[in-house]
Amino acid sequence: MGQLKQTEVGMFNAPIVKVTALLLLLGFVPPSAHAISTLDKVVKSKVLRCGVMLDSPPSGFRTPANEPDGFDVAYCLDMAKSLGAKPEIVETPSIDRIPALVSDRIDVLIASTTNTPERALTVAFSQPYMNYTSGVLTTKKSGIKTFADLKGRRLGGVTGTATERQLNKIIQDWHNPKTTYTGYESDADAFLALQQGKVDAILQSTVVNSALIASGQFPEFTTAGVAPTPPDLVSIAVKREDQQFLNWVRLFVWSQVETGRFKELYNKYFGPGEVPDLTLKGVDY
Repeated sequence: MGQLKQTEVGMFNAPIVKVTALLLLLGFVPPSAHAISTLDKVVKSKVLRCGVMLDSPPSGFRTPANEPDGFDVAYCLDMAKSLGAKPEIVETPSIDRIPALVSDRIDVLIASTTNTPERALTVAFSQPYMNYTSGVLTTKKSGIKTFADLKGRRLGGVTGTATERQLNKIIQDWHNPKTTYTGYESDADAFLALQQGKVDAILQSTVVNSALIASGQFPEFTTAGVAPTPPDLVSIAVKREDQQFLNWVRLFVWSQVETGRFKELYNKYFGPGEVPDLTLKGVDY
């Protein structure tokens, strides 16, 4: 067969170009163009990198032997076991949680992260795996007995959290110039500020407050009622575009509850009692 002329080549290429353009316009992407799911990557590498806050006991902390431990750490270990992978705990401070996932320093974020529409623009969330009700944590000498006593006092919390946003909204509504708020980088820093008298009270999960006081490490701490803020439902996060891994994580969260493992770990790290609901009344996540 003789060599095709330039015009003849163009006759064959033109329809191909038009069809390709049409397919792209309709949203068709060749399989090779799809990114490899974290699910496949973890199964192949046999390593699962979990971002966990280790300064937020009992969800995440370090033992006297400097080993990671806590409710969120246990969830990472369970997840890795289900995937046949080795767990790798990556300490991820509160302010670095979302950036660590986006920049691929971790595969999954298990760090008591509140699922908000704003955050969902960047990452994808599973259904809630834990529910925290906020309460007032203060010192015995502060004189604070109820949430209403926080007016005119020095308050603190962790920067960038949903609890901080809710508390600041309440402070604004109070219109009390004597009420101040200071944000800290971690729960540990907030606890230390309260212990040192730099703030009079902070908002923290009621189960965390109870665990801290029961530990005996903070004999000066006491609780002062429940805060009038919505329950803080926290979720596991994966990369926004990774639907395959998100589907698996959602099944994992369901399985933890269905098998009783959620209750077992809750009782171990937060104390005995009924586990909290992982839904809001009247709505299904």
